[in-house]
Formats: sequence, structure tokens, C-alpha cells
Amino acid sequence: MKAPVKEYRLLMLTTLLISGCSMVYELIISAVSSYLTGNSTLQYSITIGLYMCALGLGSFLSKFIKKNLWGWFAKVEILIGIIGGSCSLILFLSYLHISAYAVVMYIEILAIGTLAGLEIPLLTRLIEEDRKELRLTLSSIFSFDYIGGLIGSIAFPMLLLPHLGYFATCFLSGALNLLAATLIILKYQKKLGRPLLYKAVVFTLLAGMVVGMVFSENIGNLIEGGLYRDRVILSEQTEYQKIVVTKHKDDLRLYIDGNCQFSTADEYRYHEALVHIPMSYAQNRNKVLVLGGGDGMAAREILKYPDTHITLVDLDKEMTDLCSTYPQITAVNGGSLTSDRIKIINTDAYQYLEQDKELYDVIIVDLPDPNNESLNKLYTNVFYRMCASHLETGGVINVQSTSPYYATKAYWCIEKTMLSEGLEVSSYHLQVPAFGDWGFHLASPEKLVKKHQLPDNTKFLSEDTLPSLFVFGKDEQRVDTEVNHLTKPMLIQYYNEAVREWE
Repeated sequence: MKAPVKEYRLLMLTTLLISGCSMVYELIISAVSSYLTGNSTLQYSITIGLYMCALGLGSFLSKFIKKNLWGWFAKVEILIGIIGGSCSLILFLSYLHISAYAVVMYIEILAIGTLAGLEIPLLTRLIEEDRKELRLTLSSIFSFDYIGGLIGSIAFPMLLLPHLGYFATCFLSGALNLLAATLIILKYQKKLGRPLLYKAVVFTLLAGMVVGMVFSENIGNLIEGGLYRDRVILSEQTEYQKIVVTKHKDDLRLYIDGNCQFSTADEYRYHEALVHIPMSYAQNRNKVLVLGGGDGMAAREILKYPDTHITLVDLDKEMTDLCSTYPQITAVNGGSLTSDRIKIINTDAYQYLEQDKELYDVIIVDLPDPNNESLNKLYTNVFYRMCASHLETGGVINVQSTSPYYATKAYWCIEKTMLSEGLEVSSYHLQVPAFGDWGFHLASPEKLVKKHQLPDNTKFLSEDTLPSLFVFGKDEQRVDTEVNHLTKPMLIQYYNEAVREWE
């Protein structure tokens, strides 16, 4: 006699949970690897490819399991919970303490994928022992499996990572996996050998995951203490990025996704060069658009011009809110983000340019380096075309452009991309001790001619030293590159090549 369908609803629920959690684990592995090593396209591609391969491997291995199917199914659930729930912690520890980070990453992906691949064949055989309707069994199992994957893929970027961070998300997912194992063990304990042992193991591990969730912030602080050379005084995971502030004596540093954005020991060199050079080339300086610059340092320099008004566009509201209110940062940016001469708009810079109708005298592009696809589009020919269309007559654009020494191809690719849009470009660079040799590209649809003197209240720039910034050494000379098209993103390849070269 066929068992009623409701008898297996619990198994279908566990399928939903395991599939969702497995998807979260793979996304965490990809995100952590992108955070630690860069090149998000490579990391996500490797993770997806290995995971799919491992699913097939698990499915293949399931044919060798012929006895004690309930016991094997419980073990699979428990193992996925253990490995997945600790995956981010293991990745960070391996990055800090061993040189074989990639090997650890691959092992985690293969282990989780293989175990997830074992689950569906085992579950199908368990149900089919009682119910002989293979068509209904498979359709139900795969439906719950795919829906679980969808839930996990949506929950991770929208809910879990922004609110919980890497560690708490992992521990929560591991706890859900182990909870599913607990329900199965309790429901089907008569079909398991040594049910008391299973209960003891799963309850202990579940308690461990809960403890991990409770102390995830402490764990994160310990890990960050190893990742950053200075004392971490603030750490926030926003919807878009990880923001960390460190301090050593008088040196305050801000990091986004592990990349240093400024050091108070020398940030004035970078921001004076970023702001005052384009301001000295612009015909007028009444309206300035800053794309990025959420730390308020560029705005601080622009506000030195009394008749200038700023529109600052930064994607992350939590970033601009932090730099508007956090005393350690406002002491450096002079409270620029709360000035009545600045308007802050929290949206994507690309979308803003698509929709905005205003014209500006100066556009300053102060965005992070193009180390992922979402940033790369802000260095494309189409983006520079849109920037040029928002310039008043005599207006100029200035773009932070990575290092002409450490990332030579990436630097000159940005220049070639701007030239491809008919802009006149003048390139310059300077030493910023926290970054090394750092470069910019000044551009305009018209001939670039210096029209104003530099301000007197600078700490680094002067009229005497300005010409030297436009001179490049033999090891930084222009190299031939391709244009960075929106449909053919070459810049990110050049940038990642440079990162690998200097690792």
C-alpha cells in the first residue's frame, strides 16, 4: 500500500532547506574569495563550475550506497551543515595562516557540492521504497530543490549578508541544515541505527552553530585584527560593501572591501591633486559633480572655493551617513558632507548620468579601482561619453585612474578609452605613500588650457611643482591597450593581471 504524500512532506522541507543553504554557501565562498583575492568574475565562475561538477560527482557516488539509506541521508545532512556552517571562517583562517588558500576554497566547494549531489538520489530512493510513482517523486523533489536554490540566492544578497555578515550568515545556514537533520532524525529514528548517537551529535553541532552566531561579531573582530595591520575601530557590512576603519596613533585609514581608500597621513596629497588640478583648468567652477567620494575628502577640497556648489553621487547611503557623522572621519573631512553647499544623492553613478539633465563645470570621478564588473562599467567608453555630455562649455573631467607604475596597462587603458570618445586627455601622477605612485586623467571635449592659479592653502600642490606631475618615467610610459568597451570589458582584465603580478 502506498504511503500518503504527507508522510514525506518533512523530507521535501529538508530538501528546500538544504538546497537554499547550499546555494548560500557557494555564494559566500565566491564573495569571500572576491573580497580576499579580487577578480569576482573568476571566483564566481570557478565556484559555479566546480559546484555543478561536484553535484554530478555526488549523484554518481550515490549508486555505491546500497544499505542503511536513512543513516546515509542523515550523515549527508549533518556533514553539509558542518562544512557549510564553518566555510567562511575556514576561508579567512586559511588566507591568514597558510599559502594554499585556493586549495582550501576548491575543497570546500567540492565537498559541499558532492554532498548536495548525494542528497537527491538518496531522497528519491528513500521515498520510492514505499511509493512507486517515480514521476511524482522526482517532480516533487526537484521542485523543492530548485525553489530552495532560488530562495537562497535571493536571501543572501538582500537579507543575510547586509544584516548578518559572512560569519553569522554561515552559522545560521549551518544551523538550518542541522535543524533539518534534527527533524529527520527525530521523525525517522526507528529507521536509523543508533539513533541516540545521531541525536547527541546533531544537538551538539546545532548548539555549536548557535554559539557561533551569538559570537560572530567577536569572531569577525579577531579575523579583522589579522587582516588589517592596525587596530580596527569600526566595521560595517552594508548592502553594497564592507567598510572598515582602522587607527594607529594618528593615522586613520578607511577600507572598502579590503582596499585602502585613504590614510590621514597622506590623503591630502591625493585629494589636492584630484580636485585642484581640474579646478584650475575649468573655465568656471560654480557647479561640480563628484561621482563617488563618499568619504567627503574631495568635497572638503572643493569647498575651499567659496562660490562652488557640489552634487555628490555615491551609491552607498551608509557610507555617506557614516562619513557625515562619525567623529573620527568628520574631523578629517571637515564636516564637508553636512555643508549647505553640497547635495548628496545615493544612487548608481551610471544611472545618475543616464537620467540627470544638469550640466557641470567640473566632473570629478573618485571611484574605487575597477576590480569588479559593477565598477568596471564606470570606466567604459559609454560612461565617459555620458560624462562629456554633462559638461558646460569649458568644463573638464578628472578621473582617478589607478597606478601607472603598478597597473600600467590599466592606467593607460583608461586614457585610451577617454580618447576614443574624442576627448583631449592630459595624464598626470604623484606619490601617495599609502598607495604608491598614483595617476589621474584630466579630460575635456575642448583644448586643455590652465586658466586659474592653484589655491594658496594647499599642503602639497604648488605652481612650481605642478609641471613635474605631468612627466612620466621610462618605466611608466604609455603602452598600447584596447579600449574598455561596455560590451568588451578589457580594463578589468588588465587590472587583475597587475594584481596577480604584484601579489
